[in-house]
Order: sequence, then C-alpha cells, then structure tokens
Amino acid sequence: MNFKASLLAVLIGGFIIASTPLMAQSNSGTPTQKETAKLEAANTIVTEFSQMKEAIPRQLLDLSEGIVIIPKLINAGFVVGGKRGKGIALVKNKQGDWSDPVFVTLTGGSFGFQIGVQAVDLVLVFKSSKTLLDMSSGSFTLGGDLSVAAGPMGRSSTASTDTKLEAEVYSYSRSKGLFAGITLNGAALSVDTDANTAFYEEFKNANTLFNSFDNTSREVQDLKSTLKSLK
Repeated sequence: MNFKASLLAVLIGGFIIASTPLMAQSNSGTPTQKETAKLEAANTIVTEFSQMKEAIPRQLLDLSEGIVIIPKLINAGFVVGGKRGKGIALVKNKQGDWSDPVFVTLTGGSFGFQIGVQAVDLVLVFKSSKTLLDMSSGSFTLGGDLSVAAGPMGRSSTASTDTKLEAEVYSYSRSKGLFAGITLNGAALSVDTDANTAFYEEFKNANTLFNSFDNTSREVQDLKSTLKSLK
C-alpha cells in the first residue's frame, strides 16, 4: 500500500467516526420529518446568507437559473480530503418562479492543504439550469464536467474572483470549527432517490420535479418565497 493509499484509508476511517454523530442526528425521525427538516435548514441558510455583508450579488442572482443548498456538508481531511452531504436543488423558469425541490447528495475527495473535520453550509449558484436538468440521467462532477468558482461577494458588487461571471457554478460556504481550505473539484452531485421517494411518495425522476411548481407544503413554499425575495 503506497503512501497516498494509506493516507486515504486513515482519512476514511476518521471521516466515518467524525461524521457519525452528525449523520445520526440528521437521520433521526421518520423519512418525511428528515426531509422536512432539510428544507427548513435550507431556508434558514438562504435567509442568513442574504443577511451577511458578503451576500450573493444581485447580478448573479438575476442571472441564476438553479441553486443547490447543502446544510452541514461534512468536510474532512488530512492532506487527502473527503466530503459528503445531503441537500436540495431547485431550478428557476423564465418567469422567475422556482421549481419544487429535488433532494440531492454531494460526495467527493480532493488533494491539497487541509486538516480537520467540519460541517459546512454550502450554496451553489448555477447560471444555467441545463446541468441540473440533465442530472436525471446520472450524477455530474463539479470542476470536471463543469467549472466551479468561488462566488463573488457583496450585494451590489461583482468585483471579486470572477468579475465577468464566466464560470458555470459559483460556490458560497459558511463554516464553523477548525478546517483549513475547502475545494469542490472532483465532488459528484447526484439525485437522492430515497429522500425524494420519502418526501413525495411517488418519485419518477428529477426532471419531473424540476418542471413542477405546485407543491403546497409549508416548508417548500417558505423556501421558494425566500429565494424569490433575493433580488
């Protein structure tokens, strides 16, 4: 076993041990309660992100056609990094209305200077809805299948990482605890079939939900209202 393989084995073991309490907490209750709690957490994240000084710029929000929100993404690493989290994705139609949410899972690994274990609230802003609409046929890799850039900050400013907004996806994260560095390159985003089935009872595919706008649950309506207010 070479050095990298040994290091990855240590990481995986530590990753599982460190993430178990958080995973257990998020998996408590009935399936519907779990997904409802995920929607409420996503709404809280979007609300709090919008109130931060380093908010998502209006120009990017106007251009956006999709969003992924992952509460408490587990980010762990010791040179070799690993991450896993469950969240939701929505797309926006030409009228500015947000679709019903699709539950998703993000998993991946990376190399770089990083150490520690941390829960990170992650928001991914998609300029085009096409990638998310294509997700019904399988997962896609961030940084591989499409470009990801650190999102510009400031409600009325785009003067940051990518002033021309040329990347396909922009990432925003809020973290607590000790962790040095985070990258999404190599992370895979896929549809969480079990979660969608638990929440909707009858789940065909992600595209069906991305083209649906009529879910009336309070949690879904609250999240859509919050997203629509970000202008």
